[in-house]
Amino acid sequence: MRILFLGDVVGRSGRDAVIAALPGLRAALGAELVVVNAENASHGFGLAPEMARALFAAGADAITLGNHAWDRKEIIPYIAETPTLLRPLNFPPGTPGAGSVVVTLADGRRALVLNVMGRLFMEALDCPFRGTAVELAKHRLGGSVAAIVCDFHAEATSEKMGFAHSFDGQASVIVGTHTHCPTADHQVLPGGTAYVSDVGMCGDFDSVIGMQKDAAATRFWRRMPGERLQPAEGAATLCGVFVETDDATGLARRIAPLRQGGRLAPAWPDV
Repeated sequence: MRILFLGDVVGRSGRDAVIAALPGLRAALGAELVVVNAENASHGFGLAPEMARALFAAGADAITLGNHAWDRKEIIPYIAETPTLLRPLNFPPGTPGAGSVVVTLADGRRALVLNVMGRLFMEALDCPFRGTAVELAKHRLGGSVAAIVCDFHAEATSEKMGFAHSFDGQASVIVGTHTHCPTADHQVLPGGTAYVSDVGMCGDFDSVIGMQKDAAATRFWRRMPGERLQPAEGAATLCGVFVETDDATGLARRIAPLRQGGRLAPAWPDV
């Protein structure tokens, strides 16, 4: 299975770039499953229903969220009726929406997509490790599902790596999100799970993690609250990873970074 995962979409710049590029990316890569993290798509904070609809229309099969899941309140009724829009599965019981979904591809194959949130330097949520173990026990990689994709939305690379090694061999790919800075540690772990600590963002990199740089930098100088941060609006770089799996086992054959447009050096998977 050919899987494309695009990192945190930030503001209008990132949103418009993803919507414009995704149909062509999907065709050029032969991507059969596309997952997009869009928790910062609405002015940098949250996701509005009309934005989710536009991302789905452009070719996203599933959308994941994170700590800004509820910043746009109108997403609450929408997520309750949209199973392919995920919030972290380790939110407390009774939270609207779901943290996992089985997506059926055009050819009938099925893929499990998970959204999980870390706890180190983040909110005090239920244990992401135990919650993931419970969810993975319901499915058999290479059997009931052809692939398993996990978005681990977390701050600390140590927690991300510990999570990935804990579930190596049980998932096709574990992608770190949240920091908005793409890391260079993409690899296939010994057990066959593709991994990257952070896939990066889809947004303007002439910024502070996607936000206008002057106001964001001033906060560190003054240590006082200032004006509400606004997304940078320059040309966006699309950051993602491309993963190819073995349908017989569901494990990864390879993982490669994808960067397109904007300020960062381009990267394109060999296809």
